[in-house]
Amino acid sequence: MSIKSVLKDELECIIPDEKIVKQAKDFSKLFIQELNKELGGEGLEVQIFVGGSFAKNTFLKKDKYDVDVYVRFDWKYDNISKLLEKSLKRLCDAKELKYESLHGSRDYFRVFPSKEGNGFYIELIPVTKIRNPREARNVTDLSYFHVSYLKRKAKGLENEIRLAKRFMQAQNVYGAESYVHGFSGYAIECLIIHYKSFEKMLKELVKVKHGERLVIDIEKHYKRKNDVFFELNESKLHSPVIIVDPTFKERNALASLNRESFKKFQESAEKFLKNPDKSYFIEKSLDLDSLEMKSKKNNSEYLRVLLRTDRQKGDIAGTKLKKFHYFLEEELKRYFEIIEHHFVYNEDKGQRAEVHIILKPKKEIIMIGPPVNPKDSKKKIRYMEKHVEAFKRAHKDVFKKNGFWHAREKVNFNGKGFLTNWVKNNGDKMKEMGVTELKVD
Repeated sequence: MSIKSVLKDELECIIPDEKIVKQAKDFSKLFIQELNKELGGEGLEVQIFVGGSFAKNTFLKKDKYDVDVYVRFDWKYDNISKLLEKSLKRLCDAKELKYESLHGSRDYFRVFPSKEGNGFYIELIPVTKIRNPREARNVTDLSYFHVSYLKRKAKGLENEIRLAKRFMQAQNVYGAESYVHGFSGYAIECLIIHYKSFEKMLKELVKVKHGERLVIDIEKHYKRKNDVFFELNESKLHSPVIIVDPTFKERNALASLNRESFKKFQESAEKFLKNPDKSYFIEKSLDLDSLEMKSKKNNSEYLRVLLRTDRQKGDIAGTKLKKFHYFLEEELKRYFEIIEHHFVYNEDKGQRAEVHIILKPKKEIIMIGPPVNPKDSKKKIRYMEKHVEAFKRAHKDVFKKNGFWHAREKVNFNGKGFLTNWVKNNGDKMKEMGVTELKVD
């Protein structure tokens, strides 16, 4: 199939159902009116607007839609999450609506149209009204400028944006969350505004070579693109693609993207361009049978590790679990060669994640012991001599190298046994890292 025909077919699958969209719009409109009354009754100066992909008409067809509604409080107010929840609770009690509080850089809320839920919900986000982006107290305060900009610039490009978002989702690189390190919705919208089409975006981004950094400055805020590296905060310049935020020249709108996610995207994009197929728009589950077969073929061990945290699902839980998974791999690498590994988490998993690892025990490990000839006080020398004796008793095959005693040790245990024992001895470390359970299948 040609790219054109594949994209045409895919669009038919991802454009949202008009009936549910109308229901969401109608409910949101009434909800905003009622919330305005509640907040106004408290004498609060606010401005409420619909944002996100719903406002920009770039959202995708899915089982449950989220409508981002921003409550813009005047600059003079502090603790705006608490102010909003007070009025929200009163409104939800009166209208028999269900809501939940979520923790983030600033607490926000989800409101459901009935106690049983429906095909959509409102994500209610308190923000501060600012005159220019430099005044932002929180990154969400910039949303008003993003929505205003995209409503003007993305007209006619909505379906190209939808295709790009769906492709990124299917390749597991969609999202600015720390456990994804991918492309945010806003960044994707900016990319399509810049390249004008999904296909052109793919063709240009696959050209970026490893180690290079591509600078995209849509509104030409800088005379020379290299000026970006002097003007932006260095901590925000590590992404392989830098998008100068069209609404705020001092911000990289794609700072969340890391090289691992970009490489994954590039590999998929290159394959799609060579052989267009709808399968590139379908999220694939990890093939566990294939992993088991691969481990047997390589005479290695396959581990399925289940992790659990008590932290809030989403970015907080996902980030905690991914960080712990990297730590766990470093522990395993002391005794094993990691052939392949996969970390699996999405918000639907709540507070759980899976880690799939194929590993082999190292033939031997070298352990470094005490110095051969310690040069210190007599007391310290006597202490070290005892340490040497203990080291020799603990290890059969010892030798001297570079002024230190060394020992060769055979790895006579498997990965499952190592992790089972590790959990018994490292409960405090798991607790410190926010992990409540580790189970090996």
